Amino acid sequence: MNELLPDDLRNSLPRLYTQQDVSDPIVHAKFFFPGCAWTWLVTEGQPEGDDLTFFGYVIGFEAEWGYFTLQELESVNVRGLLIERDVYFEPCKLSRCLSDLNSQGLCPSKPGVG
Repeated sequence: MNELLPDDLRNSLPRLYTQQDVSDPIVHAKFFFPGCAWTWLVTEGQPEGDDLTFFGYVIGFEAEWGYFTLQELESVNVRGLLIERDVYFEPCKLSRCLSDLNSQGLCPSKPGVG
């Protein structure tokens, strides 16, 4: 199991709202749940109290932009399955991430800018 948010990644995330006007923002981290196709593509994040709030494109029941926290991700445990960070992920534009996911049959739609 890998650390969900190592310090180097935490420190490199753009703060919330810094990419809000970018039509094809950079995704800095990818989280996934190995028991299904749920995927979180992180474009921004910043500390809030003792937690960290992310903004990104979430593919689950729906595919949509939204906010989620590190504590929420860390709290998921379904029969021993935990949310993981893709340790091989390299930051890239959202369009590239979605194209890669689509080629794997994991991306249901094309997003609008959040």
